[in-house]
Amino acid sequence: MSVHPNIHESWEEALHAEFAHPYMEKLKAFLVEEKKNHTIFPQGSNIFNAFNSTPFSSVKAVILGQDPYHGPGQAHGLSFSVQHGTPLPPSLQNIFKELVSDIGCPYPKSGDLSHWAKEGVLLLNTLLSVRSGEPFSHKEQGWERFTDQVIRALSEQREHIVFILWGAPAGKKEALIDTRKHLVLKAPHPSPLSSYRGFFGSKPFSQTNAYLQENSILPISWCL
Repeated sequence: MSVHPNIHESWEEALHAEFAHPYMEKLKAFLVEEKKNHTIFPQGSNIFNAFNSTPFSSVKAVILGQDPYHGPGQAHGLSFSVQHGTPLPPSLQNIFKELVSDIGCPYPKSGDLSHWAKEGVLLLNTLLSVRSGEPFSHKEQGWERFTDQVIRALSEQREHIVFILWGAPAGKKEALIDTRKHLVLKAPHPSPLSSYRGFFGSKPFSQTNAYLQENSILPISWCL
């Protein structure tokens, strides 16, 4: 029997010890209680969407977000991504502006980043669930420990991954990464509050592909 039925077997293998740890049972119990009285995003079937979309051995890059979008029809388990047909959040608009400026892609018509996930980009949030309308409402329940271990597992067991860390909280995760065998790209968060402090012009997409090609890895097709 699998440790967790909703996560890709490659991740189940890499994170086996985490799923067996008591804190994960406490986290599961917390989510069960939350659902009794609140709407939770994303839907339960999408909580581990990032892992099911990008198997452990397929990860070429990681884009680290904070917690899921907390509005209806937005979050579907991929950081910064929204479901097709949903208006683009401001941060995602700025990511797309940098995408156009950096590598000349046409401005995307949809905010669904599933294509990036299939290309090997793990779209990871530090928290994997949130209460409707209440950002960071699921902090300090165990998700931080789990996603830190995701980063550690990738750092320890893989080579030549690009970790794209936007904003100060994400930037602190550099301490979990072996920078001798991986590339870390840090920049301000793409939100309107901070994007003009150095996010624009940071060229994360072209830098990622240059590093991958230097290490004989197929570049990512970023255009959506």
